[in-house]
Amino acid sequence: MRSLRTGATGFAAIRGMDTRMLAEYFPILVFLGVGIGMGVVLLLAGGILGTRNPSRSKDSAYECGFEAFDDSRMQFDVRFYLVAILFIIFDLEIAFLFPWAVALDHVGLTGLLAMGVFLLILVIGFIYEWKKGALEWE
Repeated sequence: MRSLRTGATGFAAIRGMDTRMLAEYFPILVFLGVGIGMGVVLLLAGGILGTRNPSRSKDSAYECGFEAFDDSRMQFDVRFYLVAILFIIFDLEIAFLFPWAVALDHVGLTGLLAMGVFLLILVIGFIYEWKKGALEWE
């Protein structure tokens, strides 16, 4: 009999722990539920309220600024790659600016000077690309 009481008490302790753990995860479950619900509602609203005006140009495949082709060995302008690389470079600049701006009061003058040097190097690179004509599209 004694082992049954211990087992029952142990089960009650485990059950109490489960409810506490579920209570800690409940806000996450609510967040996921609201996010999934909003996604479904917005997709349905777009499907119901959106205008449908199909045309040949809208249904055609469009990739990299030129029409799709059958031969994979067709040459095309390398400027597509250049523009993509320049976009990635200057997009990463912004990715480094946000954490720096948030922690500016903690990094002090040293952090300000380091970011100034970083931005100066990026501006010099941008001016170089501009002068070389990499940003011009013929």
